[in-house]
Amino acid sequence: MGCPRVRGKAGRDEGANVRTDDSVIPADQVKTIRRALAAGDLAAADAQVSGLTPAVTVDILERLPAKQRAVAYRLLPKQQAAEVFEDLPPVLQKDLISALRDDEVAAAFADLEPDDRVALLDEVPASVASKLMQGLAADQRELTSDLLGYPKKSIGRRMSPEVVGLAPDLTAVQALAQVETLLDYAETVYTLPVTDPNRVLVGVVSLRELIAASPESVVADIMRPADFARATDSAEEAARRCADSKQLALPVVDNETRLVGVLTVDDALRILEEADSQDQARIGGVEGLRQPYLTTSIGTLVRSRVVWLLVLAVGAALTVQVLDAFESTLAKVVTLALFVPLLIGTGGNTGNQAATTVTRALALQDVTPRDIARVMAREFQVGLSLGLILGSVGFLLTGLIFDRSIGAVIGLTLLSVCTMAATVGGAMPLLAKAVRADPAVFSNPFITTFVDATGLVVYFMIAKAILHI
Repeated sequence: MGCPRVRGKAGRDEGANVRTDDSVIPADQVKTIRRALAAGDLAAADAQVSGLTPAVTVDILERLPAKQRAVAYRLLPKQQAAEVFEDLPPVLQKDLISALRDDEVAAAFADLEPDDRVALLDEVPASVASKLMQGLAADQRELTSDLLGYPKKSIGRRMSPEVVGLAPDLTAVQALAQVETLLDYAETVYTLPVTDPNRVLVGVVSLRELIAASPESVVADIMRPADFARATDSAEEAARRCADSKQLALPVVDNETRLVGVLTVDDALRILEEADSQDQARIGGVEGLRQPYLTTSIGTLVRSRVVWLLVLAVGAALTVQVLDAFESTLAKVVTLALFVPLLIGTGGNTGNQAATTVTRALALQDVTPRDIARVMAREFQVGLSLGLILGSVGFLLTGLIFDRSIGAVIGLTLLSVCTMAATVGGAMPLLAKAVRADPAVFSNPFITTFVDATGLVVYFMIAKAILHI
């Protein structure tokens, strides 16, 4: 499995040389640091960044321009620099690598956990990745290579392989003694897998349970059945399983249920945060940013939005075609044009609400594609209820301002559009999941386009029927 390491995520030395007064607002510190670096006053910049907690230091570095970020990072003491580098997003780690000396890069890379190394290697060119791997000790190169062998987006690439199973025939006192020898190596010791001689996972036991047990108790009698993920499972699904089971760590096994790693709750939360950010971005019609906003170039921001705008513009052309097809109807009753924004906006919002709700339910595994009939039936009822409420209000207000026939058109259209939009909005994420597409991609942008076009067709058909035009 490899030799014990000097430091791991679970064994970070938090006490040495850490300033306790972090009350200064990071934004103010950034201004001070930027001025000092611009003026070449490295002593002043060093006084601002040295001794801060890793979280505050990362916050500051994320807000600095690339060149100043590299200079500020090189001012950090060795221990602080190692912890900060580990906490930076992989994209910013890649930027730093190009600005640091080879020996600094090798030291920072070697100090990362294997799963963090894999995330960085996915960002850098192949030639750089090969050079970084060659600089590792043999045991760490083997651990990192093992993770690289798993499919992208699988939990195998995000787990920590630094995990050791307890034998089921150990006594509690023997198990505690073994745990003590693993403190500098294991990713976590709070949740301990139990494995047979072939490393097959047979259960888990918590450190708390071991401490509370009588010294002569056998691990096999203390352990409980283990929740686990397979290394080829989706990283998001495994992280969701860890969060749902409220465990500090989730064992990861291969296809033969042999222990190969562990997913800790902090890594699980990080994966879920990344997935949620990506989903929310796509629901809003943009691609998610893979680095902090202030360090993202203008070109990247443009590219993250322009494709979706082009797609939506093409979709909007369908609405124009519908308006053109019913031009004669609009010419006869000009009042109908006044309500077009209201109707397509209400339909789009209703569909988006349904899609967002079902997409979230999919992420939480509350529903699956096999539930599409039940979901559509529920959303039909929800849409019908909403349509009755909004349609009644629309009929009364429009009837008072114009006349009852126009009010009837608006009321019936709102009823129809809300029912249709909610039903379609609820079904689209499930259909996307069934064809292995991202449900967020099929959510708000495409539903809005669909509802705009079909809603107008329904509107004008109802108007022609009631107004006899």
